[in-house]
Amino acid sequence: RVAVVGAGVSGLAATKCCLDEGLEPTCFEQSQDIGGLWRYTEHIETGRPSLYPSVISNTSKEMSAFSDFPFPEHFPVFLPNALLLDYLRRYAEHFSLREHITFGTTVVSIRKHPDFATTGQWNVITEVGGKQTSHVFDAVMVCSGNFSEPSLPLQCFPGIERFRGQYFHSRQYKHPDVFQGKHVLVVGMGNSGVDIAVEASRVAAKVTISTTRGAWLLSRVFEHGYPWDMILNTRLMSLIKTNLPGPLSWWLINYKVNQWFNHENYGLQPENSWLVREPVLNDDLPSYILTGRITIRPGVKEFKDKSVLFHNCPEEEPIDIVVFCTGYTISFPFLEESVVRVENKHASLYKYVFPTHLQKPTLAVLGMIKPFGAIMPVAEMQARWVSRVFKGLCQLPPQSVMEKEVNEKKKNQVRWFGLTFDEVLKTEWLVYLDTLASFIGAKPNVLGLLCTDPWLALTIFFGPCSPYQYRLGGPGHWEGARQAILTQWDRVLKPTRTRVPAGSSSSFLSLLTVVGFLL
Repeated sequence: RVAVVGAGVSGLAATKCCLDEGLEPTCFEQSQDIGGLWRYTEHIETGRPSLYPSVISNTSKEMSAFSDFPFPEHFPVFLPNALLLDYLRRYAEHFSLREHITFGTTVVSIRKHPDFATTGQWNVITEVGGKQTSHVFDAVMVCSGNFSEPSLPLQCFPGIERFRGQYFHSRQYKHPDVFQGKHVLVVGMGNSGVDIAVEASRVAAKVTISTTRGAWLLSRVFEHGYPWDMILNTRLMSLIKTNLPGPLSWWLINYKVNQWFNHENYGLQPENSWLVREPVLNDDLPSYILTGRITIRPGVKEFKDKSVLFHNCPEEEPIDIVVFCTGYTISFPFLEESVVRVENKHASLYKYVFPTHLQKPTLAVLGMIKPFGAIMPVAEMQARWVSRVFKGLCQLPPQSVMEKEVNEKKKNQVRWFGLTFDEVLKTEWLVYLDTLASFIGAKPNVLGLLCTDPWLALTIFFGPCSPYQYRLGGPGHWEGARQAILTQWDRVLKPTRTRVPAGSSSSFLSLLTVVGFLL
């Protein structure tokens, strides 16, 4: 029996993968519906993620799909939050997941069973309507996400206590009306910060983004108009990035991201351009900077009563509203601190999943990762691996080996606004997926396919690493995987190629696409 905490993306994948392995999952969801982060509510609910209604996925549908359940072909390439929630509901219905979910149930406590050392079992206490119930489970999957506890390090901003304007964390943002005619400062330059700044600039008198370190900016519309992740997240590109000498690899990344526009000319160039921080996805920011709607400034030096001073900028800027886009704190209120150790806002987990010090590997944390790519296939692959570890079909390395790897990753961290960011991306998306897939025997054998199915092999290597690749063989094999891979571009073009000029050929277009990858 497996307890799954949360019915968002990770929780749904965990429940489904448990069922695939013949385990008995019970998913506890404190709200009344599935979807987690992607279920929009006008009011902010305690302990739940909160998003604004205009949120659109940063990764394309083909790269974001669960590996045995493609998005409908008529869905747009990048998903508004309502359509992504619709997809999750279709997924839950298709695999009959709802009957394993207990709604309106809060997980209050998860503690080791008295005989944990021999059984690995957990005591789980849940609460419904003020009444608590105790359960015993053989294993636990924590899928509660990391977008519920906002990090608002006001101590890092001198003078904020005397600022007379309004300020709030980005989690509280819903609609841009609050910015009407105001001077707005957005602190932080992650995806939410840039999204909010762009929306605010349409109604505000002036919008300023304050960023200490800068950021690389990518557009969803990448080379030749194709989705960015279907061009960058390929096996060929991953091979290049991971095997080139460091300086050459960083040069290639700098070259790629500056093809759209020169980041230095727009005040966005990262302070240490050789550090690959998670890029920001936004299609509008460069043009809004060009038209004066948004100004980029350095980090905040000091707040005054009605203004702000920036580092290396002598003049004060008048400010009415400040939005702190300073991220979130990792929190597991239902777990003892000794179970999942959180140090400097970073959870110490082997492969970002397993605590390294438990006597029995019967608790796992899913989705606690920031890959340069879609999170849904990553959470699903984690769930596939975890469910097989729980079943005893996969073994973890010795504790010393796991701890050594975790400690190595800790060395590559930089502090910023009280949060920590890896100097390189926390993990290369494709390498991480391949690593977990190799643990369960689901990593595609490109060289083997080159002999038996050369067209598929070439598509897998030169084309996007869509999640269906991990269903071609091994446990969880899906008969439709090959067809899904070979028709992925058809589903990309279906919602956009709505006007076809006479004499055009879709097969010729597909040929050009493959040639483009080779070039």
